[in-house]
Amino acid sequence: MTDPVLQTIGISKAFGALQASKNVTLDLQPGEIHALIGPNGAGKSTLIQQIAGNLRPDDGQVILAGENVTGLTTAQRARRGLARTFQISALAMEDTVLQNAILGALGASGKPWAFFGAALKRQDLRQVAETALARVGLSDHVATRTAELSHGQRRQLEVAVALTLKPKAFIMDEPMAGLGTEGSQQMTQLLHELRQEAPILLVEHDTDAVFALADRISVLVYGEIIATGSVDDIRRNPKVREAYLGEED
Repeated sequence: MTDPVLQTIGISKAFGALQASKNVTLDLQPGEIHALIGPNGAGKSTLIQQIAGNLRPDDGQVILAGENVTGLTTAQRARRGLARTFQISALAMEDTVLQNAILGALGASGKPWAFFGAALKRQDLRQVAETALARVGLSDHVATRTAELSHGQRRQLEVAVALTLKPKAFIMDEPMAGLGTEGSQQMTQLLHELRQEAPILLVEHDTDAVFALADRISVLVYGEIIATGSVDDIRRNPKVREAYLGEED
């Protein structure tokens, strides 16, 4: 097996008496989609925040492309190629689609936000932004105000912003949330294609999408990984069915 692009080693996090993450070790291999699933309150959001840099773990390490990034900020991890999309949109709704994508490209460059006005005129950033927008199918909406996009199009834009980072790895947090059947199918196809550009750690409640996309699945329950394996492994695992999949029957 090749070296993982992203991994956690013994990540733990407590809030008082609540142990939100317990010695969590997982990895993301090149070209794969590794899904993280579990019931509500399992600690998925806390774990993702530790991987992305919003929370510092009490113990353990986060490794990105062989570098220990545990002590780095979210922005520093992003500039090193860790791209994240959010369950709740973090887009600038009054800006255009192109402006949002350029904002992502500017963040990847590490330049101060104070120079955003000047950045809009930079052809190199514009090219990065337009390439990312074309990749997700939004080339016809570059001048559209983001607030006027459909929910599905905003999800596409979030992925485009993440692509401007030239990511080594994606963290996708509930990309199917709020999408209808057609939107979910389109997003599923997009994520399937994106895995060849950078592997994806996918947090998703839509088990149909998870089973269609994931190469591996890890199941988080009460802050602990209780199983990791292929789709078939997870479907058959009695502990997983009792703790999580049984809720879907």
